[in-house]
Amino acid sequence: MMDAYTLYEEAREVAARLARDAGQIARYYAGRVTVREKGYNELVTQADEEVQRFLIEQIHRHFPEHAILAEENLSDMQDGREGASFRWIIDPIDGTTNFTHGVPPYGISLALQHEGRTVVGVVYDVPHDELFTAVRGGGLYVNGVRARVSQTETLREALITTGFPYREVVHLEEYLEALGRVIRATRGVRRPGAASVDLAWVACGRFDGFFETGLSPWDVAAGILLVEEGGGRVTDFHGRPDPIFARQMLATNGRIHEALCELVAPLHHVYA
Repeated sequence: MMDAYTLYEEAREVAARLARDAGQIARYYAGRVTVREKGYNELVTQADEEVQRFLIEQIHRHFPEHAILAEENLSDMQDGREGASFRWIIDPIDGTTNFTHGVPPYGISLALQHEGRTVVGVVYDVPHDELFTAVRGGGLYVNGVRARVSQTETLREALITTGFPYREVVHLEEYLEALGRVIRATRGVRRPGAASVDLAWVACGRFDGFFETGLSPWDVAAGILLVEEGGGRVTDFHGRPDPIFARQMLATNGRIHEALCELVAPLHHVYA
């Protein structure tokens, strides 16, 4: 019987292949999608559903005993495996609004949990053809090359990424206050539009930190592991680790973590 780490590595290799194959489906639909709203400013396309259907079918083929938590509610894909010790958390297209407008980035995100702990993370940035992968304890890789978080020591040198509220625009004043504090204290702020890619770019050192509220588990599950395996730190705004379900996200290279957390203090009570 293979040991746990070998099993995780095998799962990472499968997830990496599936992410690239799913990226081909997304590319086919690029520029020809039909968009509908499943909620206020919450878009879904045929591409989201086709990618998710492909991923679920393939995961079940490779790992028939594993459960799956996925973004799109495809009733015919419910598997009845909720009590399984392994669970995949997948986002078929993270950054659907970007995707529908032909604006990069947008990504495909797959995470594997074992007994509630994330052990594999894969994010595929489709437009840039970049694959970010990690196994817990094995480090971060970008297209097969080892990568790490930045060495930035101070906020003044830091480039921060974030996401703006767009589904539940109920804490906009607090968000704008926090954003203003971050803009004044850092080298700059960017808003790419896909949380999984934000986290992947923190993990490999392109950004020094990331904050956002209102995120769902499929947006962040894989990216959290990428940051941690890249040498960074991920918490909620109160310093609590593993915030997959917290709806508060603070990810940094570790060196600026407490300082960035202080800057976003106006958001500390949001989803707390």
